[in-house]
Amino acid sequence: RDLCVKALGKDRVVGVMMPNGEQKDISDSKRVCEVLGIKNITVNIEDTVNAAIDSVLNNINELGVNELTAQTLINLPPRIRMTVLYGIAALKGGVVANTCNLSEDYVGYSTKFGDSAGDFSLLNHLTVDEIVRLGEFMNIPDKLIHKIPDDGMCGKSDEDNLGFSYSI
Repeated sequence: RDLCVKALGKDRVVGVMMPNGEQKDISDSKRVCEVLGIKNITVNIEDTVNAAIDSVLNNINELGVNELTAQTLINLPPRIRMTVLYGIAALKGGVVANTCNLSEDYVGYSTKFGDSAGDFSLLNHLTVDEIVRLGEFMNIPDKLIHKIPDDGMCGKSDEDNLGFSYSI
């Protein structure tokens, strides 16, 4: 987001926080918006996620399946988030930033049509380690740039899910 602020100006960047119910680290997202001095809104996607799950479950037997996979449940919220982002961008006459990076894309740790979607991507050619160094260079608070990466959806860190660190 800091790169967007530097490139576009803080008056042209909006932070959109989209917790799925309660999110333990939402204060970090609010802090990022505060540090950058950008407008922000919070759109809780929990009701939408639950409605989508219920709707699919009500019709899933027709597919010969009787339950949703863990992967389906993990990837549904990022796809709903992207839909919300595009809705807000349409309201503002704006575009959506893809927040994936080279490390995530390389190991396949992004959600197609979720966090991997966007009109432009500032980080897609940078590894997680390079992004951390960039954050240090731009004087982003240490707590925000040295935070253990996690998708906020499955309760485990990215590295726990992957079985190795991003630096490896």
